[in-house]
Amino acid sequence: MDAARRPARTGFLLSQLGAFASARFAELVKPAGLTPATAGVLRILMQNPGLSQRALADRLGAVPSRVVVLVDTLEAAGLVSRTRDPDDRRHHRLDLTEDGRATLRTLRAAAEQQNADVLSPLDPAEREAFAALVTRLAAAHGLDPDVHRGYGGGGRTD
Repeated sequence: MDAARRPARTGFLLSQLGAFASARFAELVKPAGLTPATAGVLRILMQNPGLSQRALADRLGAVPSRVVVLVDTLEAAGLVSRTRDPDDRRHHRLDLTEDGRATLRTLRAAAEQQNADVLSPLDPAEREAFAALVTRLAAAHGLDPDVHRGYGGGGRTD
C-alpha cells in the first residue's frame, strides 16, 4: 500500500508520543529521587490536603496496597506526613511536609521542561491548538487531566 493510501495511524502515534513524554518526565524527576508515580501522588496531595489513603487509591485507580508503598516511600523521604484522621480513626490523613511543598517546585520545573521538549517542533499557535485539541479529546473520553491512571500499579482502568 502506498503512503498516500495508508491509514493515518493517529492512535499509534499518540501512544508513541505519550511514551516519549512519560520517559522524558521520568528522566527529569529522577535526580530528585522521584518516579512519575511518586510525583503524581505529591501533586494530588497538594491539591487535596488531608486526603485519606483510601481516597488516594480510588483517585489513582490503584489497589490500596500499592498506594501504601508509594506513601511509605514519600514518608521515608520526608515529603509526606501520615496521621490518623481525628474525625475517623480508621483513616490516615496524608499531607505534604515543607520538604514536600519545596519538591513540588522541582516537579513544576520538570513538567515545564518536559512540555518544552515535547512541543519544541511546534510554533506557539500550533502549541495552543494542539493543547486545545488534546484537552477536548481527553474530556470526551472521560480522562482525568490530573491523574495518569497507568501509574496506579495494576488497579482499575475505568
